Amino acid sequence: MRGGGREIVAPAFSERSLNQYLAFGLLWLAWAISWGIAAFWADRAENRPPLRDEILYRVLLVASALLIFWPAGQARFGLLWFTPPPLGWTLLVVAVFGIAFAWWARVSLGRLWSGNVTRKADHHVVDTGPYSLVRHPIYTGLLLALYATAIDHGTVMALVGAVVATLSIVIKARLEERFLSAELGQETYAAYRDRVPMLVPFWPVHRGARA
Repeated sequence: MRGGGREIVAPAFSERSLNQYLAFGLLWLAWAISWGIAAFWADRAENRPPLRDEILYRVLLVASALLIFWPAGQARFGLLWFTPPPLGWTLLVVAVFGIAFAWWARVSLGRLWSGNVTRKADHHVVDTGPYSLVRHPIYTGLLLALYATAIDHGTVMALVGAVVATLSIVIKARLEERFLSAELGQETYAAYRDRVPMLVPFWPVHRGARA
């Protein structure tokens, strides 16, 4: 388009911004592969809620992934800003920190971990390490990394995807808490819920609140 007698051309991805985009992609690819391998380090589930209870959060999670991790060539759709390189690399560090936090939680949970809502043999409330800060530290870390990624991409699609991912995770976290309360005993899980926030460290906890 033209403005004031000069042709104004919308900026394209610079080589450096594309490198940022690829760096985020490689980070998430490394997480997905390592997380998939670690899935073998888990006990078998003894009980789980009906599949219909898990459909909504799963659909939302897939939708959020499609929105956030759109191919670089399509990332300009709904572009809000180009992230300057210093901020982009800072956001990458934030994303690495978020994934590292999720991995800390995964190691702390050990063989009790599951990608689905389940109860394992000898299941118990883990309240040490990152679980002393939030009840769902894996989700906290992944959300932090997802928001850093969405801000770096700077598109409407990516930001909406991060919000949809948040909704998916909150729905899943509440389902987990209802299920574990029923499986482990209301009082056992309520004591933990009354002293530790759900997703945000140091967030005020309303004692006696129910999921």
